Amino acid sequence: MRITEAAQRLGTSPRMLRYREALGLLPPVREPRGHRRFGDDELRAVALALTLEKRYDISPGELAFGLRVLAEPDVRAAVRELGERIGRLSPPPARALDFEKEKALRLLRGRR
Repeated sequence: MRITEAAQRLGTSPRMLRYREALGLLPPVREPRGHRRFGDDELRAVALALTLEKRYDISPGELAFGLRVLAEPDVRAAVRELGERIGRLSPPPARALDFEKEKALRLLRGRR
């Protein structure tokens, strides 16, 4: 189906579907001539995005950024660092092996 019919079925506008596409919130499926056709899978994906936006009271841009955080390790690391610096996230726990190594080094220093 074309974008106009898809928008009607989803309860949104073609303009909003194009906006979501620009944000990377639609599956990258196009016909050879460049026209987008919506099938059942595409409609379900957009419907899920709309549900998430409503459930968590977020904009399409915020959802797109959340996906970017999940998909791009550098962005994920930068957002994690920010979360740690502002106290919203705790630093990752030290690995058990690192703890045991530090413990052994402290014991060795104490024996000298």
